Amino acid sequence: MALQYKDYYKSLGVSRTASNDEIKKAFRKLAREYHPDVAKDKKKAEEKFKEINEAYEVLSDPEKRRRYDELGADWKGGSEFRPPPGWEQFGGGSTHQRGARGGRPDYDFQFGGTGFSDFFEAIFGAAANRRGRPAPGRGFMDEDPAERGRDIEGDIMVTLDEVMKGSVRQVNVSTPDDEGRTRTFQVKIPPGVAEGQKLRISGRGEAGAGGGSAGDLYLRVRLAKHPDLEVSDHNLIYEADLAPWEAVLGAHISVPTLDGRVNIKIPPGTQSGQKLRVRGRGLPGRDGARGDLIVVTQIVVPPSVTDEERKLWEKLAHESRFKPRE
Repeated sequence: MALQYKDYYKSLGVSRTASNDEIKKAFRKLAREYHPDVAKDKKKAEEKFKEINEAYEVLSDPEKRRRYDELGADWKGGSEFRPPPGWEQFGGGSTHQRGARGGRPDYDFQFGGTGFSDFFEAIFGAAANRRGRPAPGRGFMDEDPAERGRDIEGDIMVTLDEVMKGSVRQVNVSTPDDEGRTRTFQVKIPPGVAEGQKLRISGRGEAGAGGGSAGDLYLRVRLAKHPDLEVSDHNLIYEADLAPWEAVLGAHISVPTLDGRVNIKIPPGTQSGQKLRVRGRGLPGRDGARGDLIVVTQIVVPPSVTDEERKLWEKLAHESRFKPRE
């Protein structure tokens, strides 16, 4: 099955030689612009947000980026693409043909509404990673032994807002066996889902043969990247930039949470890399209890100063008794 090649570098507006910091900076800029919570055109922003999230999912991971780069730089965005022979040895999820009936490749299953493209599923996802076993037959000599349909696996992009509140998503699955038909159904995403968790939708996998039962559909949760917050278990991490005088003298600053911004106190003498904890402002777990927001401080200095500012810094350097290397 031909796929539409995705140029992830183009999606983020960076060169193929971009550094990790450049990729991260480009993602954050675009994610703030197209985050559905702030964009005026919600539908357009939602699609763009998914696109840049998928690109960042691949390019921010050194191993995924290496595998993606091995596909070659000559492909043009939007052109038809087939995974190269032997690609499955690199762990490309859905090109594996584990137990495929009739030699049909696993990535013939196509997903909609999950937030990930078919290209991503074929190369990096869990699509059609069918774990089901055939149901017991009626005997070796029977013509049509009942056979359970295989389970199907795919990935579903879940936003942090959905982790907070839960949601119901419309997902569709189609295969060549469906003769062009697409099966559409509702998937409940409960509050507190975690990265890597699998949502099971019973009986929505491959149809059985000879009267056998259908397999199940498993959707593996991939948390959408947030422009300001990172996830660690059920805690949220925010890097707060501080001016040198804020770290020395202390300050009150505003930081983002999923419930809106909150003010926190920066104590005098705060060091770069110091962690400040805001309890109960993280993500909920399955039991409903929420993790914390952890603010990691980063002291930044002005890239340039005026003549008057330079005089003040020189005066401070002359009068200060602080010796950082002693």
